[in-house]
Amino acid sequence: MNEESARMFRMDEEEESKAGNPAPAIVEKALFDSRTILLTGGVDDKLAQRVCERLLALSGESDRPILLIVSSPGGHVESGDMIHDMIKFVSAPVNVLGTGWVASAGALIYAAAQRERRFCLPNTRFLLHEPRGGVGGMVSDIEIQAREIIRMRERLNAIFAAATGQPIEKIKADTDRDYWMSSEEAVAYGLVGKIVHKRSEIG
Repeated sequence: MNEESARMFRMDEEEESKAGNPAPAIVEKALFDSRTILLTGGVDDKLAQRVCERLLALSGESDRPILLIVSSPGGHVESGDMIHDMIKFVSAPVNVLGTGWVASAGALIYAAAQRERRFCLPNTRFLLHEPRGGVGGMVSDIEIQAREIIRMRERLNAIFAAATGQPIEKIKADTDRDYWMSSEEAVAYGLVGKIVHKRSEIG
């Protein structure tokens, strides 16, 4: 299989496979062979399971680098945590390529790779912000939820501070509101390691 060919793991092919279309299986095999995973759309438990399954399978098959392509508006933080931690857990190194937009939990996943393994395409946008979610119920439940949101915010701020090299106080201030960055701004911020234009630029 030519490595210059476009290769992506589509995470939404299962329904097409059930309909008897053989194409998704062919694509999936080709992309497994190319060690590329495509993570697109909202981050939830199903997406996390699919991505982690592929990370484990590819790492078990070889220690050669895996390419994870991310374009996501974010989603469940805990599902993002699962993928974030799995990127660090598997023995094979993971290169992450941002494209489209990499936001919220998507940025959490993106930041899991080592900085020299974090790439993006030129028109990618990045968004960092504090955790969000509705708080309701009995007063005691509201207090518990509020404490958990604060703990989550502190944990995520620490992750982004470590990933970017920015002081924790700057991360706190920036994520207090939506903090958008262009690809060039994300490089200056320390979130992106390198802007690339071709597949051959990723080791």
